[in-house]
Order: sequence, then structure tokens, then C-alpha cells
Amino acid sequence: MVLIADGGSTKADWIALDENKNEVFRTRTLGLNPAVVAKEELNNRIVNMFQLINIKDEVKEIHFYGAGCGTQKPIEILRDVMSSIFSNATINIAEDLLAAVYASSGNNPAIVAILGTGSNSCYYNGNDTEMLVASLGYTVMDEASGNYFGKQLLRDFFYNKMPKQIAKEFNNQFNLDEDEIKMNLYRKPNPNMYLASFAKFMFEFKEEKYTKRLIKKGFQEFFKYKVLPFNKGKETPIYFIGSIAFYFRDILEKVARKNNLVITDVIQRPIDNLLEYHKNLN
Repeated sequence: MVLIADGGSTKADWIALDENKNEVFRTRTLGLNPAVVAKEELNNRIVNMFQLINIKDEVKEIHFYGAGCGTQKPIEILRDVMSSIFSNATINIAEDLLAAVYASSGNNPAIVAILGTGSNSCYYNGNDTEMLVASLGYTVMDEASGNYFGKQLLRDFFYNKMPKQIAKEFNNQFNLDEDEIKMNLYRKPNPNMYLASFAKFMFEFKEEKYTKRLIKKGFQEFFKYKVLPFNKGKETPIYFIGSIAFYFRDILEKVARKNNLVITDVIQRPIDNLLEYHKNLN
């Protein structure tokens, strides 16, 4: 049995394959970002998924691509967790950007970006991923991500910068008690996921001037820091992966054109394309 997984901070999609590379089942766990989730909680999120535990002794290979897996320390944390559960498996862990590359450009050169709960980008030269800078996560970077927009929405609401009707609806949909917010941000696990939970609100008001301006500003920041410095022209394919890119594709494409670039494709969830990539490997 082989497990292939694409793991963000919010969720992780899993597919199990038999020895003939036929799909056996799919499942989803909570996010398994080892940079922000404690080791015990990582373990719990896997063992609480009965479909994975039912086959744990049959799994021979795991290919896990995840947020927070760009440096060695978090990779080792997650590897220790998985090794203790899937004791018979060879475990391969790589960052989610590599899954994004395989799911979009395959083995062809391209700029590949993620805009989901978090955000990141790379240039894939056909062999290796090239990063502009190390990603320092949701508190410092993650421009135009779900947690970035969640943070902006909260700031605008409390600073009274949000239009009244939108602010009224925002208040109706979320618990905006100050103590509740601070508890989620500073005491509970996954503050990045908590912040990103507010971003879905933007879709209801995506035609409003306030929302368009907010999204355009975030996307322009992302291009400024995570795309334009690669110094690639229109001839280089650009792929975006993730829910923020998918649901606001029209605005994203306008911002790209403003920067004299063209987006090749936007993929909401890369797991299907990732599966085909692995099936086609020798």
C-alpha cells in the first residue's frame, strides 16, 4: 500500500494506492504543519482517522508534501510521528511547493505559487525549486494568504475601517469578543488557521469596492515580493495553487496583467494532479 498526501495548515488530503497503483480510498485529516502544530497533536490527527489506522501495517511507502516542511527540523518532527504509526513504511517528506510543482507544471520550468491558508512561491527550473527567500510563516510573511486576509479583516473591523454594512455582517458571522480572539491567537493551536477562517467572508462581498481593494492590495504585495523578483517574462508559465487563488481568480489575473504577466492555470486542490504524477512514475 502507498499513501500520497498533500498537507496544508488547514487540511491534509490523502490517497491510498494498492501495489498496482489503483486507488483504494481517499480521506482528509486536519492540517499537519509541523512548524505550528505540536508533535502530540500531529500524532492525534493521524491516529484519529480510522481509514489510515486500519491500514497502518500494510503501508510500505508514504509520499507526504506539506506546509511547514521546507526545513529539516519540522521534517524530522513529522517523520518521527509517522514512523511511530506506519512502522513498515519508507517515508518521504517534502514541502508543499514541490507538490504544487508536480501538480501543475510537472517537469517543465515554471513559476509556481501557493495562495491558501499560507502563501509561498518558487521557480522550478525543470530539476530543482529555486526560492527567493526562506519563508518565515504567517506572522512575518504569507502575503495574500488566508491568514493574511483574516488579519486585515480583523484590523479593519476593530479600527472601524470596514464599511458599516459589511462590518455588521462580519460581526453577525463571527465571535468577535476580544478575549475569544486573543485566546485563539495566543493560547490555542493553529492561530494561522484561525485567522484564515475569516477570509471566506470576503467571497460574499467580492463585488464590493472595499473587498476588491483589499484583495488587490494583498495580491500586489504577493507579486512584489514573491513573483516579480524572479525576473521572468510572459513566456514563463505561472501556476497558482490554493483556495484563495481559486476563488478570487478574476482579481488575481487582473493583478498579473497589471504586472505584465499571464497566469497559465489556477488549481484549487492539487491532490488529483499529484496522484497522476505519481502514477506515471516508473
